[in-house]
Amino acid sequence: MNTTPRRLLAGMFALTTLFGAAACGSENEGGQAAPGALNLMVKLFGTAPDPNGEMHKAVEKLVGKKLDITWVPNADYASKTNVTLASDKLPDLLVVNPKDAAFTKAAQAGAFWDLTDKIKKYPNLPQDPRILANASTNGKNYGVYRIRPLLRSAIMLRKDWLDKLGLKEPETTDDLYEIAKAFTEKDPDGNGKKDTYGLILPKWPAPTFSASSPYNAIDVWFGAPNGHAVRDGKLVPEFDAPEFWEAQKYIKKFIDEGLTNPDWATLDTAKWLDPFVQGKGGIIIDVNVRADELFQLFKQADASDYQTKVAMAGNLKRPDGRKFSLPFTGYNDVIAISKQTVRTEAQLDDVLKVMDKLASKEGATLLNNGIEGKNFTVDGGYAVKINDQDPAVQTINNDVEKAFIQLGTSASVGTPSDKAYAWKRATPEEQAIEEEKTTLSELDLQTAQHDPTLPYISETAVDKGATLNPIPTDGRIKFLAGELTEEQFKAEIKRWYDSGGTQVMAELLELINKG
Repeated sequence: MNTTPRRLLAGMFALTTLFGAAACGSENEGGQAAPGALNLMVKLFGTAPDPNGEMHKAVEKLVGKKLDITWVPNADYASKTNVTLASDKLPDLLVVNPKDAAFTKAAQAGAFWDLTDKIKKYPNLPQDPRILANASTNGKNYGVYRIRPLLRSAIMLRKDWLDKLGLKEPETTDDLYEIAKAFTEKDPDGNGKKDTYGLILPKWPAPTFSASSPYNAIDVWFGAPNGHAVRDGKLVPEFDAPEFWEAQKYIKKFIDEGLTNPDWATLDTAKWLDPFVQGKGGIIIDVNVRADELFQLFKQADASDYQTKVAMAGNLKRPDGRKFSLPFTGYNDVIAISKQTVRTEAQLDDVLKVMDKLASKEGATLLNNGIEGKNFTVDGGYAVKINDQDPAVQTINNDVEKAFIQLGTSASVGTPSDKAYAWKRATPEEQAIEEEKTTLSELDLQTAQHDPTLPYISETAVDKGATLNPIPTDGRIKFLAGELTEEQFKAEIKRWYDSGGTQVMAELLELINKG
């Protein structure tokens, strides 16, 4: 969007009714929230909850306020957000990416409350200094961040294949290569055919180069910056560090030797897990919660031995024994509060109290687990599902997992905050993996490589991102595919600098130095 701050500010403060667009799950199809209701626009990952349903009513009872929720399917959320931000009808609360260009312009123009000095007054709202900085816009927090584990990168492997070949989980990049080679050449499934491979790589659909993909994880393992690093007073992007080239040669070795899926450059991430479950590939580098999904997929295919299929390892040491781990931002979206509809400090305080209530133990438990005694009970500190053959309870479970969990600041399926209950796993093997997540994450955090640019936004990156971002991303894929030489890929990186990258680095470094 190229809307100027002056025009944007004028539009944002136009006297309008509350936003209540007729999207799935909105209570008021006429486009206006019920009087006194709190209006929200939230992501949806399944069927929209019934506004008269048990979960909806339970959340309203908890906060003591009627909620008018516009549920928007995740696939449509980015475009819906842009349309909403460009309109003169904002919801009271908006779940949004704080780095989104349209949101950034709107926030800096005054369309959303600056919560930087206000969050600390509400004890249940998340307040980790590093994550607050990561989720900020040049040092200002225009929303309450939704918690994600700061370190959740991991490796999932076919445990049955490891066991058959007498192999252990990898600790180094060399170990991973040897496992991939064995998975490809030593018939790990025992069918007498050479029809398996090691590493499953997808085409990563991210708009920016550093997107916590398997490719970025390997870059960091070899010592390249996680996005960016300040070296000798200069800001260096991930793709212009010497270690980056070592990582590319390592990845290319997998591809050239047939140790990865032939369709690595085109495999949709929506189908990324299929080769693992189907017994074609045996290694996935992703977030650790992917193990839960793999267990469930195996269970659906064959409930008799699904628990023997998945093993996990953490971030790897590079060949010289040094370890560098890939962290995440620690959040996924923020919940922003509109100044268009929440006009006074008193109204803001009322809204923040609602959010604080939802972030309390009681609120986090309701949003993450559901209704105690109805769809879950507590056993040994873990939540255990009950009555799950009851259609009404199945509706509650769906509403929690696919929708209401997104309202909270601990919105993370499979990894609720410590205020909610972790779900007790079905088998000892699954429970062991769940506990291993915590162990590996705590260990890898000690060697995490954080991106110093996360709190900051370059105006040039906002204006030219659509042109700049594909240059290194496409260059990497073409290099790995053998369509570009190293020299040609480096020429593409120079083109990135010449097209605006130099200015982006200068702007970000200036912001970092100002602190």
